Amino acid sequence: MKHIIILGDGMADWPVKSLGNKTLLQYAKTPYMDKLARMGRNGRLQTVAKGFHPGSEVANMSVLGYDLPKVYEGRGSLEAASIGYDLKSDEMAMRCNLICVDGDIIKNHSAGHISTEEADVLMKFLDKELGNDRVHFYTGVQYRHLLVIKNGNKQLDCTPPHDVPLKPFRPLLVKAQVPEAEETARLINNLILKSQELLKNHPINLKRIAEGKDPANSIWPWSPGYRPKMPLFSSIFPQVKRGAVISAVDLINGIGCYAGLRRIHVEGATGLYNTNYENKAAAAIEALKTDDFVYLHIEASDEAGHEGDIPLKIKTIEYLDRRAVGPIYEATKDWADPVSIAVLPDHPTPCELRTHTNDPVPFLIWHPGIEPDSVQIYDEVAACSGSYGLMKEDEFIKAFMND
Repeated sequence: MKHIIILGDGMADWPVKSLGNKTLLQYAKTPYMDKLARMGRNGRLQTVAKGFHPGSEVANMSVLGYDLPKVYEGRGSLEAASIGYDLKSDEMAMRCNLICVDGDIIKNHSAGHISTEEADVLMKFLDKELGNDRVHFYTGVQYRHLLVIKNGNKQLDCTPPHDVPLKPFRPLLVKAQVPEAEETARLINNLILKSQELLKNHPINLKRIAEGKDPANSIWPWSPGYRPKMPLFSSIFPQVKRGAVISAVDLINGIGCYAGLRRIHVEGATGLYNTNYENKAAAAIEALKTDDFVYLHIEASDEAGHEGDIPLKIKTIEYLDRRAVGPIYEATKDWADPVSIAVLPDHPTPCELRTHTNDPVPFLIWHPGIEPDSVQIYDEVAACSGSYGLMKEDEFIKAFMND
């Protein structure tokens, strides 16, 4: 049997008063997810291990069954793998956002969703001005980039910028968790402040301001770590001779890289609501013809949640259902080599909060011949009655892969 996980990043949410106290999954029209929930089995998954921040890197590694205390090394090292940077043993990697600050306030974590082309100019400029034998900046995708520090101490208290929209940035600067990390913390904070001086009058930002767009006028490094020691997914599940990951997000592709999954580039994949769902679904269907496992990650709902945009997030959920889940189900449901489909978020991103939470997420599993449970629709509340119950750690992936 072949397997595909369709992951709607941040798709789960809290009840919303203006929607009659329904969650967005309850309110949205999702006929295909409801159908699969009705024909399959359901449950909830605790994707954030105790003691870990509810970041996408933590949650997606958890969905794949990795033991976080053993393998977690932060988001930066995963994104290094995705952009093709071979992280050396003495190098610490950090995710480096380009953000927009308004005075002392973090206006947003994405510099108004700056394009990769604009960001590349800024990151090369910063590397020229601030880089040296110890420090280097590398371009990633859109607002998501990489800072590499040789011999940095990773015992740092760093705040993800998407967790603190509209908050003053100075109290959130990097703090050392141990005395040995104080020098690294000072170095990073100096880079942040120097970047603000360098970027405020850069031609790219002056042009963005003139066009009514938010400038990328600060860096914000976070999630430090060294090269992780992750076992290959095929060594955990030997039935996977060949697997693939499809995502517009570097950290997901980095997880796939360390897991031994081939990366499939999809034209028009943006990580936003305007991503090319059809191309992603078609790529997943094509991959399933040759591969045993596909991890299809779609970021759009998470970004809408960070924006606090309820109508947009509902639209992204409905797009996922109609333009990805539906076509994949219809294309594969009658294959001679049956396909098992799982649908779930990695974590909630409530529009009310505009950041991630560690609440359990609903999941469904369907394949031809599975004995259905009593659940009739797919959402956070209905999943509570699912036959899988509440799962944690590697229980979900084992149930999915070995069913």
